Amino acid sequence: MKEPPLVPPALCGFLLLLALIFTVSYAVGAAAGPVAPGMHRPTTSGDGGGRDTGDMRDMDMRHGSGG
Repeated sequence: MKEPPLVPPALCGFLLLLALIFTVSYAVGAAAGPVAPGMHRPTTSGDGGGRDTGDMRDMDMRHGSGG
């Protein structure tokens, strides 16, 4: 008598489909690039020093307290 498989084929198919969806999603996101204004890819300048905070000088940082 043949024993049932350890992992059901439907589970294997689902996991394969899930991996494919994540791979395609990552590829599309990488091709689209940053979506926020002023964002850019990190650079490797080699100095290891200052952090690039982007252009945040003109942002309004006052947030309401809800009251």
